[in-house]
Amino acid sequence: MESLESRSRDVQERTFCKWLNTKLEAHNYAPMTSLVKDLSDGVRLIQLMEIMGDVSLGRYNRNPRMRIQKAENVNLALEFITSRGVKLTNIGPEDIIDGNLKLILGMIWTLVLRFTIAGLSAKEGLLLWCQRKTQPYKEVDVQDFTWSWKDGLALCALIHAHRPDLLDYHALDQADKRGNTQLAFKVAEEHLDIPQLLEVEDLCGKGAPDERSVMTYIASFFHAFSSMDQAETVSRRIEKFAELMQSIWLSQNDYERRCQALLSALSEMQTRWSSTTFTRSYVDVKQHSSSFQTYKQTTKREWVTEKQDVVTLFGNVQTKLKTYGLRDWTPAPGLTVSDLDRAWVELLQSEAKHSTAINAQIREIKEALRKRFAALANAFEQRLRVLSQEISAIDGPLEDQQDQISKIQSKLPVLSDALTDVFKAETACETANVDENDYTVLTHQDLAFELDLVVQSVSKKIKFIENQIVSRNMTNLTPGQLEQFESTFRYFDKDDSNTLNVAEMSAALASFGIVYSASYLEVIYDQLVQAYGAVTFEAWINLLVDITEDQNTPEQLRESFRGISGDKPYVTELDLRMATLPEPVVQYLQEALPPAKRTDSGGKAFDYEEWLESLFVPDAE
Repeated sequence: MESLESRSRDVQERTFCKWLNTKLEAHNYAPMTSLVKDLSDGVRLIQLMEIMGDVSLGRYNRNPRMRIQKAENVNLALEFITSRGVKLTNIGPEDIIDGNLKLILGMIWTLVLRFTIAGLSAKEGLLLWCQRKTQPYKEVDVQDFTWSWKDGLALCALIHAHRPDLLDYHALDQADKRGNTQLAFKVAEEHLDIPQLLEVEDLCGKGAPDERSVMTYIASFFHAFSSMDQAETVSRRIEKFAELMQSIWLSQNDYERRCQALLSALSEMQTRWSSTTFTRSYVDVKQHSSSFQTYKQTTKREWVTEKQDVVTLFGNVQTKLKTYGLRDWTPAPGLTVSDLDRAWVELLQSEAKHSTAINAQIREIKEALRKRFAALANAFEQRLRVLSQEISAIDGPLEDQQDQISKIQSKLPVLSDALTDVFKAETACETANVDENDYTVLTHQDLAFELDLVVQSVSKKIKFIENQIVSRNMTNLTPGQLEQFESTFRYFDKDDSNTLNVAEMSAALASFGIVYSASYLEVIYDQLVQAYGAVTFEAWINLLVDITEDQNTPEQLRESFRGISGDKPYVTELDLRMATLPEPVVQYLQEALPPAKRTDSGGKAFDYEEWLESLFVPDAE
């Protein structure tokens, strides 16, 4: 059974041979097949030292046949190795010439450490590098260069950490050790130019993998990726600087663009203000004022913010340039921060001038509105005063007074139109928020009230004169009766129309103690309307005369009987007594009146209609 040491030696020989062949093939030398045979004449060893040391070792026997020639070649190579500070122990030219594999493997391992792993502080440095790169992979735990590499996951993790595009680590079958190892070998060789120094069995076979062989192979990964990292570092530096300059360039362009836009906006607004013309309309000027206030609350605040942002952007550009030791930057002419500050000062001055112009226009318009309203109101009040004096001065015969009041009444429509003008002027003042007026104490409401009083006075005067003319023609009434009838008429004429409707007439009659049924009252009202056109004062006077004057006509007597009987076609003894007639009169009527033929009363009832018809001739009615 093959011993562990023998197996390890075979793996090392194969691995080191492949490793050395990568050096030879890179310089177009034929590869070796056996370390013992191919290194024995010293030619391959000299070629390898020239490659690793990047120097020429001078003249040597390129085709040695004698042992002495081979010894000279081997000795030349060993001296070079020693000159590079590599300590060789227990190995001489004869060991290599005679093919002492153990010592040859030890020498090659020393070369691996010197020329491949030296930059990593040998084993510890390489191990630490592996641990750092595989730390994010929880399935991988690199603690050595033997057992930690048996499942192939550590190799796949190293590749995925640097080139995740080459394999899908998370899709690996963790149980497939040989598959994972073979995949790592294949990807490393085909895509990373890392020669396959080991076989799958070297890692996945029984027992621990050979430490030196694994380290030699893993060192190839380190050099491949470190070269890649160095290239990436150089590219990253250029990329980073280019991105820095591009960001600065973009910021500079952004500053100039925004600064130019802001300056143009400031200039355009000032031009608009300077060309503003005001009308004498308060609404127009107020619109300018509202627009100006809106500008201050919106546009100007946006400009203030933009100005601050632009200035800050300029400062950031300069700071970034100083941070990286770059030259200061000067914006295009007219776009410096100083230019922006000057333009802003000009805006504030133009802004104040525009505000002053608006306020002056508002004050002038308000003053004009005050004066116009005062002129109209004072003139209107004067005309009312004149009319009131004319009404008070009416005198003479009633017909003359009627003519005078009619002329005054004809002036009222003109006054109504004038009051409309006053109202419009006051509305204009209210629209302009004119709260005080030193030119008048009058208001439209005051004048409307006074005009209404004048209109009422004219209306009452007209009615009074008309009623006086009617009263003058009523010669059969005493002055006291006329005054009582007239005052009652005026009291119940609620709408001042100088007429009474049915309800007003009923209430007026009731005030004299005269009450009729609703149906009979309608008959009386219709008769008056037919005769007079309405229940005028004249119709009212004549109605009261007919009611109150004792004419002893059949109709008047019939109405009287209806009054005491409650509109029944007969009268009872109780009705006669409830009418507070004297007892002799009650006795006479009971004897004179014929009994009623049909009654609803259980007591005595008398037919007053039949009695009256028997007393008066038909033409008398």
